[in-house]
Amino acid sequence: MPHKIPESVLVVIHTADLEVLLIERADRPGFWQSVTGSLDRPDEPLLETATRELFEETGIVADGERIVLNDWHLSNIYEIYETWRHRYAPGVTHNTEHVFSVCVPRDIAITLAPREHVAYAWLPLLAAADRCFSSSNAEAILQLRHHFPAA
Repeated sequence: MPHKIPESVLVVIHTADLEVLLIERADRPGFWQSVTGSLDRPDEPLLETATRELFEETGIVADGERIVLNDWHLSNIYEIYETWRHRYAPGVTHNTEHVFSVCVPRDIAITLAPREHVAYAWLPLLAAADRCFSSSNAEAILQLRHHFPAA
């Protein structure tokens, strides 16, 4: 299997009243997060990565009309957890994560990728941030009000 590219997207899924969808990792029970995923190829556009990962992990289709991904033009660089470094080329220790969000109806159908996630939950903003295992994910959730001021 080829090494993962150390560049990824984070997609925070929320409703208009800022309830946030979190998904629980299959390989790490108790690890809750938003949608995340690495680029498939170095030249894959970030919006394409975010659209693909959103669909693969939740079944949500960002059609650009009713469901629109919002690129925050914000990147986080973080150290890759030791437990997942084997997925990357030798010597790779950091990942660059690009943040997106998407507002969806509360009753949208969620279809999890069973090999990746085992459960999902809709939570109020602060509760969602508290449940995330990733600090950059929690911070993105807390910043939702600045990127989605309608709520």
